Amino acid sequence: QVQLVESGGGLVQPGGSLRLSCAASGFTFRIYAMSWSRQAPGKEREWVAGISNTGGSTNYAGSVKGRFTISRDNAKNTTYLQMNSLKPEDTAVYYCGYGHYWGQGTEVTVSS
Repeated sequence: QVQLVESGGGLVQPGGSLRLSCAASGFTFRIYAMSWSRQAPGKEREWVAGISNTGGSTNYAGSVKGRFTISRDNAKNTTYLQMNSLKPEDTAVYYCGYGHYWGQGTEVTVSS
């Protein structure tokens, strides 16, 4: 049974940083590319970042490029999203996943 559990969200001031984690189980993590997406209140879900199965290739949405970094540790079956220079418009629930499997999300609020 596929399980994806996000953690690390919280309240942060504009300009601050957070690191999200996603612990995966129930599938062969190392062979799948992984992604992060987010959904802000009242908005559609938006893809944020993706990483290849080896971690050698990454891609980002234009809105986060240069501020967010996706990474993974295949030995720990975990993917991460380092978020720097956070803005109020980054406020959302953040999800990790692959294919049509997604976790329950972790909430990030950027506010002073």
